[in-house]
Amino acid sequence: MTQGRLDIAALLLRYAQAEPPEDVRAVMNLSVLDWAACGIAGQREGAFADWAATMTSGGPATRLDGRTGTVAEAALINGTLSHALDYDDTHFAHIGHPSVAVVPAALAVAEAEGATLREMVDAALVGAEASVAAGLWLGRAHYQIGFHQTATAGAFGATVAAGRVLRLDPDQFRYALGLCSTMASGLKSQFGTMGKPLNAGLAARTGVEAAMWAQAGMASTPDGLAGPLGFGETHHGAGDDVPFDWRMDTVSHKFHACCHGLHATLEAVRNTPLRDARQVTVHTHPRWMTVCNQVAPDTGLGAIFSYAHVLAMAAFGLDTGDISAFTDSCAQDPSLVAWRGRVQVVPDESLTEMQARIVVDGTTYTHDLDSPLPIEARRKRIHEKARALVGARADEIAQAIEDDDLARFAQLLTS
Repeated sequence: MTQGRLDIAALLLRYAQAEPPEDVRAVMNLSVLDWAACGIAGQREGAFADWAATMTSGGPATRLDGRTGTVAEAALINGTLSHALDYDDTHFAHIGHPSVAVVPAALAVAEAEGATLREMVDAALVGAEASVAAGLWLGRAHYQIGFHQTATAGAFGATVAAGRVLRLDPDQFRYALGLCSTMASGLKSQFGTMGKPLNAGLAARTGVEAAMWAQAGMASTPDGLAGPLGFGETHHGAGDDVPFDWRMDTVSHKFHACCHGLHATLEAVRNTPLRDARQVTVHTHPRWMTVCNQVAPDTGLGAIFSYAHVLAMAAFGLDTGDISAFTDSCAQDPSLVAWRGRVQVVPDESLTEMQARIVVDGTTYTHDLDSPLPIEARRKRIHEKARALVGARADEIAQAIEDDDLARFAQLLTS
């Protein structure tokens, strides 16, 4: 570790051993419900279901596709399927999707170890916090150069989540993080393809494997993150100082079935007639220009990363909160394709990643996502979203979480 720089491994270990505050745990309970609904809906995607079906080894861990698997296999499949729709939570502190990496890791290990659901949630929570902290430590340069924080920082969070359930000692944790540092990977070039959800699954599997291997006695460099030729140095990490803090209470849940970078824009014009607009100019933070500004997507996956297309959908009255609306035929609809030519997207350094300013024929509309909903309002919207995704099963899943019933929770993922 470079002298004077943060010992990031020690910070992640502190999260691994911490007792979460109740208010943050309450938000994580909602994220687990949100994750489950997104995963159940995601496993219905034909191409992803076909991919998961190629892995049929059996084992102690529940898979969202209705099978069981090894711990690492279940983490991989569940992480991928739960991110298949790109409808899961996002933390804007580092621009990553925490739950799809850490919940599958915590769940798979918890089932194998006979842990309680509360223990699983706590492990997922400290893993999510660790992933955000790791992402902040890696910094903006890491993300901007092309690395996917869900995959990279998420893998370290998944390692912390799995290691907490396994009760790794401090030396084992450092070895696990060191092993993770030589495996973590994932590129933003996969956005708009099946490779993006796979990044989440790989992060979950990496965390499980790193923790289990360290428990089994595999050693590694004790400072694989900040040490010489470590992950930070070789992956454009800035090594920024990061204070210990709880941040998952400010996680942002999706209420539009597209990239979170588009949500401030959609919220800004939610009640605005757009169909007859002649010119729509979107002002957004420059970071989103390489993430969700596909100008002419021709697939449903591409459409969820396109300002022009989601605005065209809104203009024509299509529900951007409806996953089934994002189809290849929608992306290729001649009327929408023609309308999206009215949209211009420009970078604006005066805005944060959470803000958008939209000018519609000279009239300006703005929105800022950086104001988390009060817990009851958040609970209401997440329950409504979960019911829309999985029907009455959403209420049963919420009850299983409240009852600390891991077996019932796992059963509901596949019933």
